[in-house]
Amino acid sequence: MKILILNGVNINMTGERESVYGNQTLDEINAELREFAQKRNVELEFFQSNWEGEIVDRLQRGGFDGLVINAGAYTHYSHAIADALACVRVKKVEAHMTNILAREPFRQVSVLAPNCDGCVTGMGKDSYFLAVEYLLWQSSGKRN
Repeated sequence: MKILILNGVNINMTGERESVYGNQTLDEINAELREFAQKRNVELEFFQSNWEGEIVDRLQRGGFDGLVINAGAYTHYSHAIADALACVRVKKVEAHMTNILAREPFRQVSVLAPNCDGCVTGMGKDSYFLAVEYLLWQSSGKRN
């Protein structure tokens, strides 16, 4: 199984920006995720872009069996990414390190959510690990 971990705008600044996102860099989180996945015989591909069109292009290219997406601020207004997600025919999980439901009103709405199978929010970097676990559980055939 190959899972794409797709991060959007400003997620590359994790560890350097507001403390609500934790003190680890995205590279450090990705390294932990890679180790986690290797123990489960899962291949991860990591993609991050601050450009909406690059995110859409990566989604349209496919080549993955599951998707974890943290689109950053694009979560709240990118109908282009939402439309691209609607075309992706694999299980998709939206993930957020902060609890978007407890933040500013504009952050409490996800335009991506209707095109994802689920959302993990507010668990810090563990949101990614939980999203990967869900995709593995779904692919195991034990749950659909």
